[in-house]
Amino acid sequence: MQPVLPVVDPVEIAPETFLIPNLFPAGDDRFVPVSSMVIRGSEPVIVDTGAPVFRERWLDQVFSLVEPADVRWVFLSHDDGDHTGALLDVLEQAPQATLVTNFFSVERLALEKPALPLQRMRWIDEGGSFDAGDRTLHLFKPPIFDGPTTRGLFDPTTGAMWIVDSLACLTDGALDVHDLPRALLEESMPAMNSLISPWHRWLDAGVYRSHVDAVEALNASVVASAHGPILTGGAIHEAFDVVRELAGHDLIPAPGQDLLDELVSRVLAAA
Repeated sequence: MQPVLPVVDPVEIAPETFLIPNLFPAGDDRFVPVSSMVIRGSEPVIVDTGAPVFRERWLDQVFSLVEPADVRWVFLSHDDGDHTGALLDVLEQAPQATLVTNFFSVERLALEKPALPLQRMRWIDEGGSFDAGDRTLHLFKPPIFDGPTTRGLFDPTTGAMWIVDSLACLTDGALDVHDLPRALLEESMPAMNSLISPWHRWLDAGVYRSHVDAVEALNASVVASAHGPILTGGAIHEAFDVVRELAGHDLIPAPGQDLLDELVSRVLAAA
C-alpha cells in the first residue's frame, strides 16, 4: 500500500533562502519531514536533492524557485539516499552547476549510481568554504549524523544554517517549531536524534559538548534540517541542548516487534 503524501510548498526561511519540505507518513497524524534547501542569490545553490519517493515533486518545487540553467552549485551534505534522490536529474538539467561534495561521498555513491562527472565537482570538507557570488558558504561537522561523509552548511550573510540530520523531530504537519505541539517536540526530538546517532552513548560529555557549543557559536538566526522543524529564536538553543544531553546517555529504545505486529494486523485487515 502506497502512503498518501501531503503536498507542502517551499517556505522562505531567510532572504532568498527556501526550505523544500516534504512529509512522509509516520503513524496516525504524524509525519517525518524530508527536506532540502535552495539559496537563490547571485549564484543559486541547491542544498541536497531530496528522497527518491518525492523526486518528481521535489524537482517541481525546486525549479519553481530557480531556473535549472541558473543553478551554479549543488551542495551534497552526504551520500544517504534521502539526500541524493534527484542528484542525477539536477546535474543533467542544470549543466552550469558544480557539485560540492567530498572524496568519501563519491566513493560510496559509486556503489549505487552511475559515475558522477569529476570535472564538475569540488571536494570540500568540514572547515572549508566556497564562494557563491554574493556570499561565502562555510562547511562544518553537525553535532548529530548517521553518515561519515556528513557536512553542514552555514551562510553568515543571512544567518541560515543547514544542519542536515541533526535536530530531527516528528511533526503533525507543522513546519515551524513554534507551531508544533510541545509534547510531540519533547518526546520525538530526543528519540529521533538517539536513533540517528546511536554512538552518543559512548561519547565523553565534555568533549562532545565543546563540539556542540562550537556549532551553536556560529550564531545562526534560523536552523533548517532534513528531518526537523524550522528553528528560530530560543528554540535553537533548546534544540542544541537536546543533543548535548545525549552524550554518555543510554539509547532511547526504538519501536520493536509489538509495533510491527500492529502494522501487519492493520495491513491484513485493510486487505
